[in-house]
Amino acid sequence: MVVRASPRSRPRNAFDGVKVFSATMFANRERLGEVVTQWRAEHPNLEVVDMTVRQSSDAAFHCVSICVFYLETNARVR
Repeated sequence: MVVRASPRSRPRNAFDGVKVFSATMFANRERLGEVVTQWRAEHPNLEVVDMTVRQSSDAAFHCVSICVFYLETNARVR
């Protein structure tokens, strides 16, 4: 037997998926926010429930990553 929670009973921090955006080159890091904004505009059926921004670096490189956690608002409950 499989029991699935209705969308209304999901925990507040539940998510269906995560999209990771990352960049190491300076020009790509500069426009990373615009890339995320464009992706969000192209996916209106996704409800963003959390986002994290991380930076890592070593002696030569810097990397910025943005993780977008989302719920599919038109997802079917099976």
